[in-house]
Amino acid sequence: MTVTYTARVANARFCGFSKLLLAWKGSIYKVLYKEFMAFFAMYTAISITYRFFLYDDQKRYFEKLAIYCNHYASLIPMSFVLGFYVTLVVNRWWSQYTSIPLPDRLMCTLSGGLQGSDERGRLLRRTMMRYASLSAILILRSVSTAVFKRFPTMDHVVEAGFMTREERKKFEGLQSPYNKYWIPCVWFTNLASVARCEGRIKDDSTLKLLLEELNAFRGKCSMLFHYDMVSVPLVYTQVVTLAVYSFFLVCLIGRQFLDPSQGYPGHDLDLYVPIFTLLQFFFYAGWLKVAEQLINPFGEDDDDFETNWLIDRNFQVSMMAVDEMYGDLPMIERDRYWNDSNPRPPYTAATLFVLRKPSFQGSTFDMAIPKEEMHFQPMENIAENLEEPGSRHPNMALFNRLLNAAPSPTGLMGGALRRTSAQLQRLRHSPGVDPPTSDDDDDDDKGGKIGKGGSLPSGLGQDTQSTVCSFRGEVSARTPLLEIQFGAGGERRGGDPPLNQWKEMKGDGEMEGKGGIEGGSAERTGGEIQVSMSHLPPPLQPSTETSARPASATPFISLNPSTFPPSPTARSAQELFSSQPIINQNRAAPALRKPPIGGAKMSFLTVPSYNIPHRLRSVSMGSELTGS
Repeated sequence: MTVTYTARVANARFCGFSKLLLAWKGSIYKVLYKEFMAFFAMYTAISITYRFFLYDDQKRYFEKLAIYCNHYASLIPMSFVLGFYVTLVVNRWWSQYTSIPLPDRLMCTLSGGLQGSDERGRLLRRTMMRYASLSAILILRSVSTAVFKRFPTMDHVVEAGFMTREERKKFEGLQSPYNKYWIPCVWFTNLASVARCEGRIKDDSTLKLLLEELNAFRGKCSMLFHYDMVSVPLVYTQVVTLAVYSFFLVCLIGRQFLDPSQGYPGHDLDLYVPIFTLLQFFFYAGWLKVAEQLINPFGEDDDDFETNWLIDRNFQVSMMAVDEMYGDLPMIERDRYWNDSNPRPPYTAATLFVLRKPSFQGSTFDMAIPKEEMHFQPMENIAENLEEPGSRHPNMALFNRLLNAAPSPTGLMGGALRRTSAQLQRLRHSPGVDPPTSDDDDDDDKGGKIGKGGSLPSGLGQDTQSTVCSFRGEVSARTPLLEIQFGAGGERRGGDPPLNQWKEMKGDGEMEGKGGIEGGSAERTGGEIQVSMSHLPPPLQPSTETSARPASATPFISLNPSTFPPSPTARSAQELFSSQPIINQNRAAPALRKPPIGGAKMSFLTVPSYNIPHRLRSVSMGSELTGS
């Protein structure tokens, strides 16, 4: 019988487990005392031999061997191997117990589903329940040594009343090389079909429920069979056993007390009895014994399952449920709380303390919230607060934090990063084209201002997109860096007179004159081409009219005329030069006014020449991208 001590540890008290240490049945002492005595006897024999029978030179050699064994014994992974193995065995042990077939659910379904208080109905219920018990006995007889000793042959099963002689002939007449524990379950289903045809099972739903419970019962029988067939891998058991035994065999030599006069480190005392070594053996070997007992709980150890008791209980309870208790009901009457809306069962004097405890209402029942935080807020305010974050790209906040956390760049790179961040925000704030904003403050420290519409695109883009300037024409050579001049329209230092009037560009993006550059205007003056770059992205307006911008806010670039030879045909600005992000390259370029000629000139970057086909170059970063 399984050793039960649950009631003795129901309440935690001082040294509560100490009472269990004196128990003998099912204890570690009963399991381990033989191995413990054998280990101590071998240790004592080796110690006596070392002390009294070895010569001095032999003692010196033995002492070196003991030190060597003690040093390398710790390399054996005792705790690791044993811990995993015992955990696996304990989980398997409990799973096998939950797989034992119990007839409780099946007998309740059978008692309520198969109608008839006559002898025929009683015979059907008892026979079907007996078939279920017979199936459990057959599988337990196959896996449990205790049950097999009780029913060693089928004759014993017949004599016990679980099977008739006619059923035994039918059972043995079915030839199969496999275990035939499932045959009584098939007989059960056949009887259930007969009862349905006779009308004793009223509907198909009841029949379905009855067969489902039978299948669950048979599934547990099958699981027991597979647990018995598929054991813990033998190699794992061998590794654990060899690890434990080899460790303590080494300890027989390595844990010997050596002569203190030799001055070996750690051998200053000679206690004769290795107390801690014996405790270590008790713990590790006892741990292995736990796994040895639990690996097959269907044996006859003190803590193995009481399968014979389960057979007796299940058979008696199931027969009572489907026969004696069928239709047997006590008289129905009103309970004592019939008119009480709040029934309170009584308490004894030993349990009155329960009434003094308040009823649990939930972990947040007593939570306190300040009164100013308990008022509902108007939905209009909530909508306004949520509108701005909702329209922003989810990665913009992270992008801005990265720009702010990075070291502050100087010169053109710093201005390009700041302008790129502002442009990406404007692109996300509105699905259409945003109005231009000024970036003058970003570049006040330069020799001349890069005004509105003249901010250079950055190589950093949103969602790994780069803002680039694309040249799709045929370019023959590169323009030197010093030949590209930037100037501020409002600060004319070269003395060139300003234009008296602005020239409007055509709606299709073509420039008046020779050549066209997207996003700006160009005019040949004094051997140079004055080019103005528009703001990035170009400020498209809902109407077809082009908004006038002051001359002081429009930067321009001075290029050598040899850099961009005049095209024989008028090209659109969208085809030659684009300063918009790649994601917006298909947007129409607006018509802008020409800037005045002249102004301070500054050298910044070298732009690619005109005849190199299909080159993409980031203006701000200077990185080249090859595209089609």
